Amino acid sequence: MRRPHTRLLPIAALTAGLLAVSAGAVGLIVSSHAHASVALHLVGKPSIVPVPSQTAEAPGGLADAPAPALPVELTIPTIGVHASMVHLGLEPNGSLQVPSSIAVAGWYTGSPRPGAVGSSVIAGHVDSLSGPGVFYRLGTLRPGDRVYVSRADGTMAVFSVTKIQTYEKDAFPTAEVYGPAPDPELRLITCGGTFDPATGHYLSNVVAYATLVP
Repeated sequence: MRRPHTRLLPIAALTAGLLAVSAGAVGLIVSSHAHASVALHLVGKPSIVPVPSQTAEAPGGLADAPAPALPVELTIPTIGVHASMVHLGLEPNGSLQVPSSIAVAGWYTGSPRPGAVGSSVIAGHVDSLSGPGVFYRLGTLRPGDRVYVSRADGTMAVFSVTKIQTYEKDAFPTAEVYGPAPDPELRLITCGGTFDPATGHYLSNVVAYATLVP
């Protein structure tokens, strides 16, 4: 079950700027004016979205179980997330590809499928020039909040948040986030922390950790 250590090395490029793209495009490089307007736009509590219907029981997390179907939709009721999912690979420089829209989340195909043993990684934008992104409120999650990943075959993986951490980008724990895990786990990642208007970058990453609900 342990992935080769060398596989973690290209991912380290994320610590320099997870989900950042060129200015003016969808992404996380935003002007100080745009950032301020987003903060004002989202004053108050998020809308609570319904818990999705589970049409089939999610498979267990046994190492010899068949691989779960591909993820297609992400729902996090407590922070108002109900989004389709795209699949992300790596850029030529080893950094994680980013979703082309701030309204969707992306599953990293180099990680296990949600519900399989290991650390499944889902990334999303926090905001952009056009407004808040799918993971704008990721940092407000609390332990015990539920995360629902719907899959192509109608099954669903249900996760419970265990902790939320903010890491400075030059101290991002690549091995902990992307490394192997003994059970089915989930990592939700976006940018966060202090926004530096001089560079147009957030200085940290927010990571929510979750484990599969039996």
